[in-house]
Amino acid sequence: MEAQKISLYEFLQRISSQSALRFKQVNNNLNVTMVERAEEIPKSQDDITVTGSVVDENGNPLPGATITVENTSIGTVSDIDGNFSIEVDEGVVLVVSFIGYQTKRITVTNQSRIDIQMELDESALEEVVVVGYGTVKKSDLTGAVSQVKSEEINAFPTSNVMQALSGRAAGVQVIQNTGAPGGGISVRIRGTNSIQGGNEPLYVIDGFPFSGNPTNLNNFDIESIEVLKDASATAIYGSRGANGVVLITTKGGKEGTTKVDFESSYSIQSLRKRLNLMNGREYAELQNMQASNDNIPPYFTQEELADFGEGYDWQDLVFQNAPILNTSLNISGGNSKTQYAISGSYFGQEGIIKGSDYNRYSIRTNITHKISEKIKIDFNNTLTHLKTERRDSGGGHRGTSMIGSSIMAAPISQPYNEDGSYNVLANEFPFVAPDIINPLNFINEQHNEIKANVVLSNLAFVYQPTKELTLRISGGIENRDDREDSYTTRNFFNSPGRASVNTGQFRSLLSENTLSYNKTIADRHQINSVIGFTFQDFLNTSLGASGVGFLSDAFETYSLGSAETPGIPGSGYSYSALLSYLGRVNYTYDNKYLFTVSFRSDGSSRYSPGNKWGYFPSGAVAWRISEEDFISTSSVLSDLKLRASWGMTGSQAISPYATLNQLSPGRTIFGNQLYNTFAPSTVLPGDLKWETTEQLDIGLDVGLLDDRIIFNADYYIKNTRDLLNTVRLPSSMGFTTTVQNVGQVQNKGVEFGVDAKVLTGQFKWDLYGNIAFNRNRVISLHNGEDILGAFVNVLVVGDNLTILREGRPIGQFYGYVEDGYNENGQIKFVDLNNDGNINDNDKTYIGDPNPRFIYGLNSSMTYNNFEFRFFIQGTHGNDIFNVSSIPSTLDFGQGLNMPREVFYDHWSPENPNAKYPRISRNTAARVSDRFVEDGSFLRFRNIELAYSLPLGNFGSNTFKRAQIYISAQNFITLTNYSWWDPEVNSRGAGTQQGIDHYSYPIPKSFTTGVRLGF
Repeated sequence: MEAQKISLYEFLQRISSQSALRFKQVNNNLNVTMVERAEEIPKSQDDITVTGSVVDENGNPLPGATITVENTSIGTVSDIDGNFSIEVDEGVVLVVSFIGYQTKRITVTNQSRIDIQMELDESALEEVVVVGYGTVKKSDLTGAVSQVKSEEINAFPTSNVMQALSGRAAGVQVIQNTGAPGGGISVRIRGTNSIQGGNEPLYVIDGFPFSGNPTNLNNFDIESIEVLKDASATAIYGSRGANGVVLITTKGGKEGTTKVDFESSYSIQSLRKRLNLMNGREYAELQNMQASNDNIPPYFTQEELADFGEGYDWQDLVFQNAPILNTSLNISGGNSKTQYAISGSYFGQEGIIKGSDYNRYSIRTNITHKISEKIKIDFNNTLTHLKTERRDSGGGHRGTSMIGSSIMAAPISQPYNEDGSYNVLANEFPFVAPDIINPLNFINEQHNEIKANVVLSNLAFVYQPTKELTLRISGGIENRDDREDSYTTRNFFNSPGRASVNTGQFRSLLSENTLSYNKTIADRHQINSVIGFTFQDFLNTSLGASGVGFLSDAFETYSLGSAETPGIPGSGYSYSALLSYLGRVNYTYDNKYLFTVSFRSDGSSRYSPGNKWGYFPSGAVAWRISEEDFISTSSVLSDLKLRASWGMTGSQAISPYATLNQLSPGRTIFGNQLYNTFAPSTVLPGDLKWETTEQLDIGLDVGLLDDRIIFNADYYIKNTRDLLNTVRLPSSMGFTTTVQNVGQVQNKGVEFGVDAKVLTGQFKWDLYGNIAFNRNRVISLHNGEDILGAFVNVLVVGDNLTILREGRPIGQFYGYVEDGYNENGQIKFVDLNNDGNINDNDKTYIGDPNPRFIYGLNSSMTYNNFEFRFFIQGTHGNDIFNVSSIPSTLDFGQGLNMPREVFYDHWSPENPNAKYPRISRNTAARVSDRFVEDGSFLRFRNIELAYSLPLGNFGSNTFKRAQIYISAQNFITLTNYSWWDPEVNSRGAGTQQGIDHYSYPIPKSFTTGVRLGF
């Protein structure tokens, strides 16, 4: 018989009974390690050649499946198309195995071909979920945890990995604050908790608690994301778990042949929607109308009006179609001792506003090496370089931002003069406001570049003296260096040349030491426990300098000393540390009754003596009803689990030195001399303790038809007490404010998720949907006093937009209610207290930025080599306060362009019920319900059609997979919001969310890409 080949893995399993064999390593076309028999065995007359294929449960080929003759070392493996050939004796038993599938045994009779369809091994494929300081089987979860896998995370290109999480986890709201490249992302898990502190979750990357948003990561590098939502899951993170915890696990290497994955995509972005503004003639007629109503001569003659026509749309100047290039390469593999994964990626995005772009370069390495049977080391390292160029971040007063100018610049003006110089818009017509700046100034004469280098590195020593006991000692560092260079040239409108450089350095050192114990006793008692202590510190330093007035623009920010007026340099330093002790025990009895108890004690340098330590316990129970005898035989119900949990978590909502009596630098004059001084700051230090969040969660997990349909439901109540906030003090104290623990906020709601394998077989359809309802309410505040926020100063409006009031949701819009128009076409406001005056006492609730519910729907359909996916995400019941529309619809007499409907639907004696008031510069405006709009939307976040090439038809052994795809992002958005995009948060998503003030629009895009595996 010819020498037969078998994988090294199979050979090692049988080596004890094959003492006559020797092995050597060779490479076949699949780079599979094989061994050969040492001696030639004569071929039997009964030998036959058997060919066949190995496929999965859906008929797809399984390359690398092992086919051996039972009780021998004779065997082979399937090729890339699942095909195999083997010479055997008639009557032998072939053993077919593949990781994750049930082993099959087939007796060879006289057939020459055997096709084998493998069946999933459900026990081997029991999903494992990452939790704090460990992992558990998904079936053993007692807390509320959502998992999103790599395929969904990498479904479309994003500058921030958290964008890919939007709509994929129940109760998790991902808010894209701006559409700018590399723009900010806010994540809310089960609502807003804190007034003064942050409301972002804690991000933990490969076990390292990361500071801020994980912008250093590439989507393709992520293996899974777990979102810990209830206190049972988050209490292990103690003082940083109140806002939820997001665990990010990057891809690692696996034992076997070297695997190379490459992915690249190219996208074209465009403005989703243009604002329908007045054309040239309409604009000029409106200016004449304003002049007539205000009893001044008209600005334009009838002959001039006839010549204006369509005019110039400044949106054409500012906005552009812009590309995104996303490329990733991942190499992984290893042997029984060492597994590795190395990846490099580039993400480059130009903005749809000219002059804005974002670039991210990253290199990632994961290495696991087994020193001995009991000792191994894990090393994770990510190096990232970020570069962001910004032209406009929104906000501003009228034309002092590029976005504002693009809306309000006169359509009868042009960007350039005849000599090629920039047109000075404010000088062209006498009625144009002096702060309307030609957008060319922002595009060409203003530069703002931010460069950052981010290092995240973690090394762990793992010692396993026994099978049950594991000691893990790890240390890591997060380091970030930022430099921001801003320069405004002398060609900018009224600029002598302005330069500034600001640098920031952040460094965090982490030491974690844990001891884990896992034991199964008498097949009924399962114990999974961990104890440990951690230390992490946080160091921030900063330096800044500036200058005004330059002879030349040549040096930009690299010669601040040549400024005519150097600015006063500034620098900063802050340091804090956190020492923690933690423990958790998971106990399962008879696979039916599950118990979890955890505890964490945190000591922080930020808090006052006597309050530096916080204690955060939690407990959870679960009953797997489906394992009970009275229901375990059900042919419909495959899983039924009832969960309940309670726990306490915290929030570090103050700066490192808030409890200390800080001295502030200053200068004073004695005689004719100027002296430097230090004096107590204006903030009185407070005796502060932790913000504490207590949460109760009741959940239900249901599996139907052998888990073909999985349903999850959760109800929770979350109370946050001892809220930290600024409190005003009497001026007689010498301090103006202090920080105190002053209030309480409650969030409660329900979450539902359904995961269904609608169709299986050749046509496969998977569907996942979720919906979450959250109600937020302020329970108490300091002395019951309201807190006003979100101050704006636009047009004649200078007022607060939001309010915190006991019994009401956080950040409700607060203002006046309009009551039509008076006989002169001026806006009337409702006199709520009937005192005959319109003042602050007539304000009321005019909107709520908090959605009534959020939802997502993910569909994936596969037929042969085609795959069609779409992903829908949206919110309902949330309002937007459109600050942009205040000057854009009411600032008459300043020469601003406006939406076309202002021209056709304004007050006149013939149209007293118009949408807009009389066209007059005397128009009065207030923060009112006029500017509150429905912000609900339904968005097709991604639509994709992919085709996997039938590589077997090409006879190629190079590629293991090759897929090409086309997709569209944000292509369809259903909303009633009148402005560019409903997904806006100019001031972030804290207590001032839902505000649109010249926000950078979120684009739509079309993408083509390729995914290759070698």
